[in-house]
Amino acid sequence: MLPANFLTPERISCGNEASSKKRVLEEIGKLLASSSAELTQEMVFDKLLERERLGSTGLGLGIGLPHARMAGVEQACGAFIQLSDGIDYDAIDGQPVDLVFGLLVPEQATEEHLQLLARLATMFSDPGFCDRIREARSAEAVLRAIPSDGENAASP
Repeated sequence: MLPANFLTPERISCGNEASSKKRVLEEIGKLLASSSAELTQEMVFDKLLERERLGSTGLGLGIGLPHARMAGVEQACGAFIQLSDGIDYDAIDGQPVDLVFGLLVPEQATEEHLQLLARLATMFSDPGFCDRIREARSAEAVLRAIPSDGENAASP
């Protein structure tokens, strides 16, 4: 369901203790920046914050999906943070967010950006999938919970 190498164990943090939206965006920025020597945490954080100012990326049901298109990004990449406690994220349903999936795509990749956002929104709309990644205690467990091509998010 997601491109190969889109999400790697190095870009997954389980049981993260970030206590604010800003801290989560900084952490996601750090994880995403690790995907390219061209990027810094500050560059990615600034882009994510710029996008967030247009409107919250809190989808509801405890899910945050910060995302940005960015120069210097050669291929789409993701990062995931599972928070130990939910935080105020200005989500559309007003509920605390405890699962945050960050997305970076190349600056000109508008169509790919929209397709990946749609795939991620579909995955996170499945309560069973969300339960599995909330229960995951390692990066490998998170990766196992993510559907591969041909599976849907409801598959065990």
